[in-house]
Amino acid sequence: MTLAPYASHDATSRGRRYPEASPANRSEYQRDRDRIIHSAAFRRLEYKTQVFINHEGDLFRTRLTHSIEVAQIARSIARALGLNEDLTEAIALAHDLGHTPFGHSGQDALNECLRDYGGFEHNLQSLRVVDVLEERYAEFPGLNLTFETREGILKHCSPRNARELGELGKRFLEKTQPGLEAQLVNIADEIAYNNHDVDDGLRSGLLVLDQLKPITLFAGQYDEVLQRYPDIPPRRAIYETIRRMINQVVTDLIENSRRRIAQSGIQDIEDVRRHPEPLIAYTPEVAEKSRELKRFLRQNLYAHERVTRMMGEAVQIVRQLFEAFMKDASLLPPQYQEKLRQPNGAGAQARIVADYIAGMTDRYAMREHARLLGRPGAPRPGE
Repeated sequence: MTLAPYASHDATSRGRRYPEASPANRSEYQRDRDRIIHSAAFRRLEYKTQVFINHEGDLFRTRLTHSIEVAQIARSIARALGLNEDLTEAIALAHDLGHTPFGHSGQDALNECLRDYGGFEHNLQSLRVVDVLEERYAEFPGLNLTFETREGILKHCSPRNARELGELGKRFLEKTQPGLEAQLVNIADEIAYNNHDVDDGLRSGLLVLDQLKPITLFAGQYDEVLQRYPDIPPRRAIYETIRRMINQVVTDLIENSRRRIAQSGIQDIEDVRRHPEPLIAYTPEVAEKSRELKRFLRQNLYAHERVTRMMGEAVQIVRQLFEAFMKDASLLPPQYQEKLRQPNGAGAQARIVADYIAGMTDRYAMREHARLLGRPGAPRPGE
C-alpha cells in the first residue's frame, strides 16, 4: 500500500534512543510491533482488568483483548486514510502496557500512594515500561522503540513530567500535535471501550436493554436490527447492534478526517505536528453521540454498586501492598532489591515499588496481598 505524504514514513522517523542497524526484512515500525508483542508486559495484559476483575468471568474483556480490539479498529482507519498501519498497530498494542492491576481504580490508588513522589500516570508508566523496565536485549534497556511509537504511547502528560522527557515531551509544553497515527489510536481506544463495554455490561447483567434504549447511538442501530431481523435471538441482536455502532462511528471518523486533512493543506508529518488542532476527529454530531454513550457508561456501569464495591477492595489491596513494601523493602523480589542498592536519588524506593505493583496482574496482586498481609508467616516473594 502506498502511504499518504503526511503519514509517518520509516525514512523520516526521528529514530531510536540507541542507534541500531535498520531491520533487513521488515519496517522499523514492524520491528516495534514485534518487540511489543514479545514483551513480558504485553503478556501480563491478559490478566489485567478492563472493567471486571480478571476472575469475574472468562468472557469479559481484559487489557489484552481490549488492546487487540483497539489495534484492529485503528488499522482499519489507518488503511482507509493512507496512514502507516504498522506504526498504528504498534501504538495500539503498547498503549496500556503500563496499566496497573484493577483498571483505573488501581491506577488512582497508586497515584495517591505516590502523591509525595511525583504521582503515577499510566501513559507515562507505559513509556517507562518500553524505555526502561523491559529487560530483553543485551545492548540497551527497554525495547528501544522509535520516537513515533513512543510519541503515540504518551497520550497525556503533565507539564512537570513533560519537561523531563526532552524532545518527546515538547509537544505537551508547546501545544503541538502528534502524528496522525497517534491521533487515530487515541480515538480508536475510545471506540473500543465505549462499544465493547456495552457488550460486557449487558453480558454481566449490570446493564439492561431498557437502559440503553434512550441512548442515541445504541437506539438507532438496535431499532434498525429489529426491523430488519424481527426473529433474531436477543444475544445476536446485541452483537449485531454493537457491530453497527462501531461501523457508524468509524465511517464518520474516516470521512470527516479525510475532509479535515484535505482542507488543512498539510503536506507532511511536520505540517501535522504544527497544525493548531488534531486532524483525526468525528463530526460534531457523532462526537456528541459518543459523549452521550460515555456519560451513560460512567453513570450506569463504572459507577454500578457491584463494580465500585469490587474496585474498593482492589484499592485497599494496592494501598496495603505499597505500604508493606515501603515499610520493609526486603519483601520485594531480589531483582527489585538489587535496584534499590543502585544510586537512584530521592524517592527511588517509592518508584521501584510502584514499578513492581504496576506490573502485577490482578490475580498476582491478590495473591501477594494474601501472602504478605492475609496470613501470618506467609513466605516472601522469591522464597
